Amino acid sequence: MIKVLTYGTYDLLHFGHIRLLERAKALGDYLIVGITADDFDKTRGKINVQQSLMERIEAVRALGIADEIIIEEYEGQKIDDIKRYNVDIFTVGSDWRGVFDYLGEYCKVVYLERTEGVSSSELRSETRALKLGIVGNGIHILKYIDESEVVNGVRVSAVYTESNEILSKLKEKKISASKNYDELLENCDAVYVSSLPKSHYEHVKKALMNGKHVLCESPVALKKEQCAKLLSLAKEKEVVLSEGIKTAYSTAFERLALLIKSGKIGEVVSVDATCTSLRDLHSKENVDYSKLWNSICGWGPTGLLPVFKILGTDYVEKRIITRLLDEDNSFDAFTKIEFLYNSATATVKVAKGVKSEGELVISGTKGYVYVPAPWWKTDYFEIRFEDPADNKRYFYQLDGEGIRYELVSFVKSISHKQKNIYIEDRVTMAIAEIIEDFYSGKDVTRI
Repeated sequence: MIKVLTYGTYDLLHFGHIRLLERAKALGDYLIVGITADDFDKTRGKINVQQSLMERIEAVRALGIADEIIIEEYEGQKIDDIKRYNVDIFTVGSDWRGVFDYLGEYCKVVYLERTEGVSSSELRSETRALKLGIVGNGIHILKYIDESEVVNGVRVSAVYTESNEILSKLKEKKISASKNYDELLENCDAVYVSSLPKSHYEHVKKALMNGKHVLCESPVALKKEQCAKLLSLAKEKEVVLSEGIKTAYSTAFERLALLIKSGKIGEVVSVDATCTSLRDLHSKENVDYSKLWNSICGWGPTGLLPVFKILGTDYVEKRIITRLLDEDNSFDAFTKIEFLYNSATATVKVAKGVKSEGELVISGTKGYVYVPAPWWKTDYFEIRFEDPADNKRYFYQLDGEGIRYELVSFVKSISHKQKNIYIEDRVTMAIAEIIEDFYSGKDVTRI
């Protein structure tokens, strides 16, 4: 019996895939098809795969061509699989010609000519084409423009900004600069809202009223009631409203949360998150704080994310301790939020005028999770136990600070007409409530 092995993602299974599989099967008597796992695809740069692993497996199985289906999960697995299954022939499409010649030491390598005129990338681009408008003045907008270029089917169509630096870059990239927000909405299908937090509610509301999908930097609104109205409006208009917290979309953070939920460290008793980025605010005179993101809005949502994702939003008590810089009592150099749950506690420290170690520690009855600074760019974490020999390290690739994963999730939610699966509405509402309490002075102590 001649065994043949091939690999692929098989996203949006099309005629080209089928022809390759048929020709691979014709090379021998028994065809083994390796389908790449979601995480492994991300490490290879395929971040916008539209279908889940199970959907892709079922699509290939339904063809009846493969005699056996396996999952590819790590670099170097091809050699392991060739040895494990006693493979005689390894085959892939001709666009990989030369790449897998090294496997010739273990079996025969055959490159098959691909079917011209069709590819999953083209299909994704056609089915998920999205004109994205951007509003805001922060220089990080340029990162979103750059990252959108690696996501199939997304094109930044226009930007509304007052920043001369951003306007200059738009000319270089040949992206339209809108004169006002209304003009921006006329030239896009969806909007990335990154204006100052005080403007979020109106910007998001207007976009939703115009039938536009919205990705909004957290917090979505400064009041819980406003947040609820926006979520309700999005549902009414049948459009997507997603909250932008980059960390939530990283593979490492998602896996971290799942491992904790599975009881890996036992019952969680404490979550401690710190997010700081020191700015020289104390020595400057005549600072217009109204044009800056304060600590609670700039870092608060990120710091609150692991607390609400792991412990939930039904805390018993909370206390907000803050140090303010401006006369309007709205710009905090440092804020600490303490939570008391029925059987756990949590602490969140955020600051733009104070520096501290930006780590995340989640303590349990069996062990604890440690994520080193800057934890919000999660690509690595450790699970530690009393016996160091039991410790385990987890590594996951993080490209583009997580922005591209955030964009992919947003586009996927739109194309599948589904809610954001990474940040639940209850978390979005809880974040808005904390922000509202900060501004209203509820449970706040000033230092």
